Amino acid sequence: MRYDALIIGGGHNGLVCAFYLARAGLKVRVLEARHIIGGACVTEEFAPGFRNSTASYTVSLLRPKVIDDMKLADHGFRIIERTISNFFPLDGDYLKLGGGTARTQAEFARFSQRDAAAFTAYEAALERVADVLRDLTLKTPPNAGGGLHALVSAAVQGRRLAGLDIETQRDVLDMFVRSARDFLDGWYEHDAVKAAFGFDAVVGNYASPDTPGSAYVLLHHVFGEVNGKKGMWGHSVGGMGAITQAMARACELAGVEISLESPVERLLVSGGRVAGVRLASGQELAADIVAANVGPALLYRQMVDSSDLPADFRRRIAGYKTGSGTFRMNVALSELPDFSVLPGKDKAEHHTAGIIIAPTLDYMDKAYTDARAKGWSDAPIIEMKLPSTVDDSLAPAGQHVCSLFCQQFAPELPDGRSWDDVRETVADHIIDTVTAHAPNFKASVIARQIHSPLDLERKFGLIGGDIFHGRMSLDQLWAARPMLGHGDYRGPIHGLYMCGSGTHPGGGVTGAPGHNAAHEILADRQWLGRWRRVSGS
Repeated sequence: MRYDALIIGGGHNGLVCAFYLARAGLKVRVLEARHIIGGACVTEEFAPGFRNSTASYTVSLLRPKVIDDMKLADHGFRIIERTISNFFPLDGDYLKLGGGTARTQAEFARFSQRDAAAFTAYEAALERVADVLRDLTLKTPPNAGGGLHALVSAAVQGRRLAGLDIETQRDVLDMFVRSARDFLDGWYEHDAVKAAFGFDAVVGNYASPDTPGSAYVLLHHVFGEVNGKKGMWGHSVGGMGAITQAMARACELAGVEISLESPVERLLVSGGRVAGVRLASGQELAADIVAANVGPALLYRQMVDSSDLPADFRRRIAGYKTGSGTFRMNVALSELPDFSVLPGKDKAEHHTAGIIIAPTLDYMDKAYTDARAKGWSDAPIIEMKLPSTVDDSLAPAGQHVCSLFCQQFAPELPDGRSWDDVRETVADHIIDTVTAHAPNFKASVIARQIHSPLDLERKFGLIGGDIFHGRMSLDQLWAARPMLGHGDYRGPIHGLYMCGSGTHPGGGVTGAPGHNAAHEILADRQWLGRWRRVSGS
């Protein structure tokens, strides 16, 4: 049972990593704990006849190079673009975001002529900064303490930034260090317009839009593209699981062995080097390379013996920050929601968009401060998706599935309470919040599936319910993700690599960590092979 490489976790990044290694001729096995491949990027039936993307729910960030290299389109990968990106129900009004520059300007003009005029410059500035991020996603960060190679890498990547005009350099600095509110205050005046952009700063980010660095999270959600169109978001036909099913087929064609219901219990180490893994069943598998697609907190706190880790690494990984403040629900509906500000149960444009209940930055800030004080907010942030409006394979005829992606729910409740004790109460509260905007919503609910932060941890291995495998804070980005000295996908044990969202460029369905980790593994094997040929060993 010896392999060249073992992959812990069959999420999308693990599959991407496995594909590139197998394509290079390595004997690779993927070990997935659940009964289905895909990690948190899966489509499952949660009520009879109703299927939905169980955790991740929308696509944009998946890198085109990964799509092309794995030939995902040949395996059923298809994305339907949104006509508009988001719909915001407001107090007596609404705002639609997207559909092109002219249309967005016309929408903003209903609230502020000044904001409408500012939009083109804002869009251009954001796109210039997003281009920098796109350029860096498939590059390994320079590793602190990595010697000459790291210095050369830093110089090459820094040249991209140094070559920008001074205005764009200022925008880059703003995005990385300022709060979302400070950044948006510099562009817009109307609260609804600021909220339309500020929402992205709190998605998967247990923080206020006033938190320094939150502007970067806003940027992280706009560097993607769909069908070659930058900044677009879309629906994966067949749900998000169709993506990982296509990846699994590409892997199997490349020779990857995929094992389900095979949770890894322990990393095996011998003489300071990786020797393989032991499964929960007791079976041991041998390999000189292990790539972990689980988050750093799960890997180093539960799967690696602390005695195999350097003392300073142990201390720092104990302080690695997790917890995205996410509460996730899937709901089966008898009919579409009928919004008070835009009435109608027949499918309309706004039903196919992201429907955001977060009307102002103050609303988002209060949601965070409430969650810090008592676990969740009286007025939660909710993003609703109705994927069955564009993909009728997900629900019975005339009925629908709904994703409720909710922000600012404490990873750990105060006063020692458990999410198991309050999950139903909180789910009711979320349903009631949506019903306040769409009065027919509560009565239309046929069934629901609840994922509290604790459920997300138990089901998907997301410590603290963190959908990004670790906070996207300034001290856990780029070369410092998960920590300085290990930002190049290499762990502190020889032969151990990290290929998940706890590494650069972070969370979301990107495929970039898996791509980059695989290329570093192959580079190490190439250098090892050269050394052996020269030394004769």
